Amino acid sequence: MSGERIRRAEREYSDEEIFSILSEPVKEWFKQKFGSFTPPQRYAVVEIHRGENVLISSPTGSGKTLSAFLSAINELILLGKEGKLEDKIYVLYVSPLRALNNDIKRNLEGPLAEIKEVAKELGYELPEIRVGIRTSDTSSYQKSKMVRKPPHILITTPESLAIALNAPKFRERLKTVKYLIIDEVHALAENKRGTHLTLSVERLAEMAEHEFVRIGLSATIHPLEEVAKFVFGFEDDGKPRPGLIVDVSFAKETKIEVESVVEDLIYTPANVLSDALYSRLAELIRANRTTLIFTNTRSGAERVAFNLKKRYPEFEGLIEAHHSSLSREVRLDVEEKLKRGELKAVVTSTSLELGIDIGTIDLVVLIGSPKSVNRALQRIGRAGHRLHEVSRGVILALDRDDLVEVTVLAHNARNRRLDRVKIPKNPLDVLVQHLLGMALNKVWEVDEAYRVVRRAYPYHDLPFEDFMSVLKYLAGEYEGLEERKVYAKIWLEDGRFGRRGKMTRAIYYMNTGTIPDEAKIRVYTMDKQMIGTVEEEFAERLMPGDIFVLAGRTYEFVKSRGNKIYVIPREGAKPTIPAWFSEMLPLSFDLALDIQRFRREVKGLLGRRDAVKRLMRKYGIDEKAARAIVAYFREQARYSTVPDDETVLVEEVEKEKTWEYFFHPLIGRRANDALSRAFAYAISMWKGCNVGIAINDNGFLLRVPKEARFSEDEIRELFTIEDLREVLKRALDNTELLKRRFRHVANRGLLILRRYVGRKKRLGRQQVMAVALLKVLKENHPDFPLLREVYREIMEDKMDVEKAELFLSWVREGKIRVVFERKEIPSPFAFNLEAIGASDVVLMEDRRELIKQLHRKIMAMIEGEL
Repeated sequence: MSGERIRRAEREYSDEEIFSILSEPVKEWFKQKFGSFTPPQRYAVVEIHRGENVLISSPTGSGKTLSAFLSAINELILLGKEGKLEDKIYVLYVSPLRALNNDIKRNLEGPLAEIKEVAKELGYELPEIRVGIRTSDTSSYQKSKMVRKPPHILITTPESLAIALNAPKFRERLKTVKYLIIDEVHALAENKRGTHLTLSVERLAEMAEHEFVRIGLSATIHPLEEVAKFVFGFEDDGKPRPGLIVDVSFAKETKIEVESVVEDLIYTPANVLSDALYSRLAELIRANRTTLIFTNTRSGAERVAFNLKKRYPEFEGLIEAHHSSLSREVRLDVEEKLKRGELKAVVTSTSLELGIDIGTIDLVVLIGSPKSVNRALQRIGRAGHRLHEVSRGVILALDRDDLVEVTVLAHNARNRRLDRVKIPKNPLDVLVQHLLGMALNKVWEVDEAYRVVRRAYPYHDLPFEDFMSVLKYLAGEYEGLEERKVYAKIWLEDGRFGRRGKMTRAIYYMNTGTIPDEAKIRVYTMDKQMIGTVEEEFAERLMPGDIFVLAGRTYEFVKSRGNKIYVIPREGAKPTIPAWFSEMLPLSFDLALDIQRFRREVKGLLGRRDAVKRLMRKYGIDEKAARAIVAYFREQARYSTVPDDETVLVEEVEKEKTWEYFFHPLIGRRANDALSRAFAYAISMWKGCNVGIAINDNGFLLRVPKEARFSEDEIRELFTIEDLREVLKRALDNTELLKRRFRHVANRGLLILRRYVGRKKRLGRQQVMAVALLKVLKENHPDFPLLREVYREIMEDKMDVEKAELFLSWVREGKIRVVFERKEIPSPFAFNLEAIGASDVVLMEDRRELIKQLHRKIMAMIEGEL
């Protein structure tokens, strides 16, 4: 562990101690404006003043942004007072959201003007402290102005910082930074944008005139020690840079309630369930001044906002939707109205999770499970914006699996049991960009560059061979790529490297960044009739033979070419992939394990008469919810086995033309994705047939033709797969997922340029090139860095192969036993999987109808009527 290098802040400073380090105008201003300090400020301000690196984890509205800026502002005011304030950048603030940047600028310029006024009253003139923003929206005129007269505080995004580090004149201006503030760390740590930023920070540190103070700001996140290393980086001795963790994430009280929308989650007709949901939402909206409603999908946000307005004319003009598919103008308009208190409610998917200032929210409602404790706390933390106010949240469950999940989730949230954050390790495509960026600035010794890269947390364990393979690729040392128009961008000889070619700088500028271009995939019939479009994430899941619904009709997927996919109409066929799949959030692994334990606990209560009361008392749920959970488990236990943390159930069900196998490893969708693909691949090899897959967070369904039925021994053999990664790698061959993800990796790794000499390359063209290159590399250079990266990204970031391996090891060691059962119909715990795999789930009504029929059959069996 990081030992004493990274410590938890234990000392809370008094108001007097903090005021004693502040200059007169800042002190007077603070007293007039706030009176006293908030918890994050009491722990952090003095430490930052002393030059400590600090990570602050605290709820929205607790004054964490001011904790980060106060010492820096104080220093700038002192310099100004003494006439020593120079034209240079002292503070660099990086946030993932451009919208947040404008907020921060406003929130800084106000106080700076007020402090200037206070100083005037105290009898001295302060020079102006300039605040500037540099993002992709900044005009070249503004940028050149900044070179001549830089702002004292510069606000930017991860992408713009990477470009600024290579802007020949402006990069000189970055050398003077004394404070680096990274905001919304929780939104960066788990993805490649965060990885990209850590390399930029280490490059900045390498060229800076002196060491700067690193300050990370985050909402609820865990484990903080790892996140602190992510923000602070490592030193050359391989140890984490020292720093402090200020954890006041629980300074604010949170109240979370779980409700079942109706008494009976199975037999209530869909329209009655809808009515109940909207009438409960309307009650909650009326009872509060402002309500923020989270759905888990963008389409869900639109639907809920539309229905509320349609059903309750009183809300006309008072309810709006806010999600990432809306234009920036529409989103800004909604945010402004919200801030001014002109709206009663806003319905959003994920776009308001981050810290954009949206004024006062009284209540947060979550429709369905947010799938992770951290996300639930973050969303609910938007309510009761001030520190002394309670954050109130209500979670509404719409089906029985959801109800079980949110019961455990709310319990964990109240008891501060957080999910672990997963930071990508060694992404080689992001490394390509930075090594090229470094080569543009100077000639490097290979060892020296390797040292800088390994200071960044995601690359701390980067093997030297991997580092060299990236340099060799950039230097054009992989044969056969030149004919594919992939040219060398650097030279590499005698342990040194530098840039090559006049166009390299332009290539870097036009293609840097980690967010892939959004592709709309056009769908055509084989005779070239266009039917409509699907999201790329949906197309990634398709396998030849898959049936899906588009514009109300069913089609079979045949093949893809570039950004087009070709299909055959299949009237009346059952879809194998639900349309809403791509937007669903995956359940976190930690929470999944807790739900497994909860299953065992409820199983143990089934014989007791006070089971409902016990659940209500321990988990803080209402009677309706507790009764529904107990009934659900009773049915499962009477008909089959309750899978839990000691048992994994596999059920075999015979259908008209197929056998269906329901696997119940409750390990979250990402780990189940890895497991199901590997199992399906193994079966298709044994039986020489296609295997249909349906997955969710609680398990997966495999479907095989009648003649390919497999035995109990074969099922048990699946759980003994030795090298899961290798099997999975083979299973990914020729999939849409591999082809599309390879384009993303090839874009990031500058193998396929998105833009060149001012022209943008069409996405369809890029995709065709990606498929051709993928084939060449697999045949000739199986160890090519970007080929290895695409497998790593799919298996580790998109799926969770590590947790799937862990689960299999528990089965191998006997910690989890496999129970195999042959059934006429799937057990209650398998209903949702059966619904995903069986009916036209574009219509929720059909899905509910199917579950109702299954339930009737099971109840009849349990009650001995059959």
